[in-house]
Amino acid sequence: MGADERLLSLAGELYGGLPADFTPQRAAAEKAAKADGDKDLAAAVKNLKKPSVGAWAVNLLVRRETEQIDQVLTLAESLRAAAAALDGAELRALTKQRRQLTSALSTRARQLALEHGNRLTQAVADQVEGTLNAAMLDAGAADAVRTGMLVTTLSATGVDEQSWASAVAVPEALGTRITPAEPAPGPALHVVPENKRLLRETAEEALSEAEAEVKAATKAAAKAEKAVADLQGKRFQLRSEIDELQRRIDALENRIEGLDDDLEVAEQDHEDALETVGEAETRRDSAQKALDKLA
Repeated sequence: MGADERLLSLAGELYGGLPADFTPQRAAAEKAAKADGDKDLAAAVKNLKKPSVGAWAVNLLVRRETEQIDQVLTLAESLRAAAAALDGAELRALTKQRRQLTSALSTRARQLALEHGNRLTQAVADQVEGTLNAAMLDAGAADAVRTGMLVTTLSATGVDEQSWASAVAVPEALGTRITPAEPAPGPALHVVPENKRLLRETAEEALSEAEAEVKAATKAAAKAEKAVADLQGKRFQLRSEIDELQRRIDALENRIEGLDDDLEVAEQDHEDALETVGEAETRRDSAQKALDKLA
């Protein structure tokens, strides 16, 4: 077995395990490769990224529901062909079927995750469904999903082939299909059953999130109410200060009016006094001249 084949085999085992086991199992695989004297393989194993919870759920789904995934992706090929041929009626029918299948498989992924001790939040379930949609809309995304080695979820946003490869732990795995963990028994694809326990826990989770939102919103409303009360109090205080200042201004303006009246009288008295001074100086000058003549 070549180095690439050994890496693919080890990666297949690692990405088929539980998220909590990934890091210790990767360390063990790296140690074993070093013990075998394969430094390149050890380095490659060390660089394998731990999958996100959503990616792990998709990898689990691909292993446990391989047949159904193949059916979905086969349908996707028909969907793309119908889109290319602009067959409106067929395209609408296939699009409706695609939505039903991706929703059903997303529910199945939540069931499988729960069976393996991991409950997916609604946000992660949406990522899983988005990955399935991307795989149905793009052949490169479909190849990435089929590897069962995703490290991150996918989104149908028109990314290129290189981006799909970056979502796979070992890009060389593109074009290969993961070996199913076990046969995928159960109902036909279009009637994947609902798990009442999962639905109940999902509802409880939604209720818990809603109650948390209510609590946070109530706290925010109380904080805002206090801020309003504080600002209203400050506004009232400033208005009171303005009113007091206005009263003082009015009183000062009244004083100014009184002073204006007094000033007018004082100015008239000043003018009269100056006129009296002038008259007295004239009489003094006349007396001085009369005195000078008698000298």
